[in-house]
Amino acid sequence: MSLLKLWSVHHFLMLSVFTGAANGYYTYHWAQCIYSSPDFSDMVFLDGYYFNKYLYMQFNSTVGEFVGFTEFGVRNAEILNKDQAYIQQLKAEVDRFCKANAALYKKDIHDKAVAPAVKLSLVKKGDSRRPSLLMCSAYDFYPEQIKVSWLRNGTLVTDVTSTEKMPNGDWYYQIHTELEYIPKAGENISCMVEHAGFSKPMIYDWNPPPVSEFEWSGPLLFTAGDAALMLGIIIAAAGFIYYKSK
Repeated sequence: MSLLKLWSVHHFLMLSVFTGAANGYYTYHWAQCIYSSPDFSDMVFLDGYYFNKYLYMQFNSTVGEFVGFTEFGVRNAEILNKDQAYIQQLKAEVDRFCKANAALYKKDIHDKAVAPAVKLSLVKKGDSRRPSLLMCSAYDFYPEQIKVSWLRNGTLVTDVTSTEKMPNGDWYYQIHTELEYIPKAGENISCMVEHAGFSKPMIYDWNPPPVSEFEWSGPLLFTAGDAALMLGIIIAAAGFIYYKSK
């Protein structure tokens, strides 16, 4: 079942108490359009009246008249329901206000999709004994719904991962998913992103950066030239020590 969607308009009025204090009585009018079907066939227009957060009267386009929920609301509902011209005007709001605005929202916002920009990065480097920490980040995508998964040699990873999704504040969103794993030679780690902006799931392979010439993961090795140089230094030092001793 589709999630309910809502259009609403508020009108607020504050009536200050005679004592002059900062507090007051609040009454407001809340017009809502509620629907779930993509063709707006189940559109409902609600026109509610509230006093200090309590609903005392409401017009429902499905019911076709005002309904009161308090003694004051019942009296006002009876008065308003006698004005059939006004009742017909409120019924027409389903098409004039609700469906018209919902169609604009669907065309210009809801059906628009912006594909994310995806980046893989190394957060913490590991080795055969210590786990590495990878991050898959997706930036500037819309709508909010997105799925990010990790693959190891093409198989979905079910190990513990952490995910954080947040709004940018400009209608776009970003998400960051971390994977902790022990590197193994020859394996392939990938990040798979599924979003309305893509026609199919997109897979991004992790390519580890090349090892620096100043980094070694094993014992220090010497070439034949290095050995000859070291031997020459040792012989020269021994000769100098022998000379000084004589």
